[in-house]
Amino acid sequence: MLQTIVAGVIAAITGFASSFALVIAGLHAVGATDAQASSGLFALCLVVGVVCIVLPLWLRVPVSFAWSTPGAALLVAAAGTTGDFGAAIGAFLVCGALIVVCALWPALGRAITRIPKPIASAMLAGILFPICLAPVTAAIEQPWVAVPMILVWLLLVRLAPRWAVPAAMLVAAIGIGVIAGPSAFTGDAIVPRLEFVAPVFDPFVIVSLGVPLFIVTMAGQNVPGFAVLSTFGYSPAPRPVLLASGAATVGGALFGGHAVNLAAITAAIMASPEANPDPAKRWVATLTSGVGYIVLGLGAGVATALVTASPPIIITAVAGLALLGALTTSIGAALDDARHRLTAIATFLVTASGVAVAGIGSAFWGLVVGGIVMLWTTRRPRTEPDA
Repeated sequence: MLQTIVAGVIAAITGFASSFALVIAGLHAVGATDAQASSGLFALCLVVGVVCIVLPLWLRVPVSFAWSTPGAALLVAAAGTTGDFGAAIGAFLVCGALIVVCALWPALGRAITRIPKPIASAMLAGILFPICLAPVTAAIEQPWVAVPMILVWLLLVRLAPRWAVPAAMLVAAIGIGVIAGPSAFTGDAIVPRLEFVAPVFDPFVIVSLGVPLFIVTMAGQNVPGFAVLSTFGYSPAPRPVLLASGAATVGGALFGGHAVNLAAITAAIMASPEANPDPAKRWVATLTSGVGYIVLGLGAGVATALVTASPPIIITAVAGLALLGALTTSIGAALDDARHRLTAIATFLVTASGVAVAGIGSAFWGLVVGGIVMLWTTRRPRTEPDA
């Protein structure tokens, strides 16, 4: 049983340390204050913890949840397009509501899975690409912090891949602490608090942020999450899992959190024989990770202070290192089918451009352009009937 508990603790620490900085940076990008970003991270830890405890207890399956890391990357890419954090909250709520609809109306879930892989994968790659460039920029602009961070990451990618990003974050945190000094981590701001944010339902923000966030969360996280569980012999009913994902997203959104979905990478830690040789007992690892997330949430204020004290490029660079694997996978999936490579490249370029047209961000336009290019290039010419 100790082995199972340790697996859950490792999963929680890995999930939190690998991407909390990206979450805070993403919330800042869509208009959150430091207090609101801290509240958002705290809320995400709480709702993730609750569903990681409740669902495994109910289903006796190692169903694990996490916040949407690609979704946080989407927030970074959407910087300047929301105008007000309340509008972003409205988009988060719509995303959660759509996930609930997927649970209650399976046809919508099937429609999401039928978005052509070259388009969905290229959109995700376009969202991630600018962030994954940040380590290069950081190595030039902030070499004393960035270069040691990158070297530690590169070393552990070879020796202990699971700990590569958390270790890089630790190196960055030490560097930031030296630069900022202890005064950056004192005062009431480091005490975690939930802060309610009134939602604003702006149709432009819903289209440019809420809909892409829903698609990324479903196609990029929930669907792969089910696939990981299936790999280890688990087939939980989709309805309660998606209801939990949607309800947690809605609950977290009211206090600044963006999206909650099935875990994928950390799920493998808890659903595999590494957690327990007996498949019937691995759910305890997921329950333990839920407790771990709640405990880690108590550090949300300190985490926000760390990100706020850091040069922005360093935080983005850590996120870029964390997302390199996802970028590699997305590009590979987007270009896998030679017939649709032009579609994938068009989707990728429009999304990565960061352009906003009519107040709607590039992720949405990437989907639109990709769809148009695919329809045009795969359309069969009409043949004239014989006279």
